[in-house]
Amino acid sequence: MLNPTSNIFLVGLMGAGKTTIGRALAKKLNLRFVDADQEIEARTGASIPLIFEIEGEASFRQREADVIRDLTAQQGIVLATGGGAVLNEESRRYLRERGTVVFLRASVNSILQRTSHDKNRPLLQTADPRARIEELSRQRAPFYQEVAHIIIETGRPNVQSVVQSILSQLAPATVSPEADSVQDSTNPTSA
Repeated sequence: MLNPTSNIFLVGLMGAGKTTIGRALAKKLNLRFVDADQEIEARTGASIPLIFEIEGEASFRQREADVIRDLTAQQGIVLATGGGAVLNEESRRYLRERGTVVFLRASVNSILQRTSHDKNRPLLQTADPRARIEELSRQRAPFYQEVAHIIIETGRPNVQSVVQSILSQLAPATVSPEADSVQDSTNPTSA
């Protein structure tokens, strides 16, 4: 299936399941799991919300781009990127060229449900989180699709079924990275 130097990079909006699915996928493939946001926090000694508050989003995005550059240069990892990692053109190039990119696509309702009580999401600390998620989705979807080798719908909360959908798509993606495909985790027979 994958050789030991293979990388899998998960992209998608906050709350799409990148960290949860990434951990399960890494375990299944015996690869190391890395979370880009946790790496930023480890490097700075500050939480993401605090970085946003003190330095602003532009400074955070530069830190994020540095982390994506460094982490994608490693081998044998499953990387959960931050939702906005694809905003940086260089980061998109690194993601696309240095591993297999899986876009975890989730509905606005799913994301809203998964993030509704999470105060560690600075972009959602607004009077209308639904409108903000819809706006982020409109802005970022083209970038997610640009970098994705595989697109997986995460409509079901069953992590293992999503992991199986990814695994079933990985072999074809590693043989022909240009053959992009969509897999609906709710219907494993769709392609």
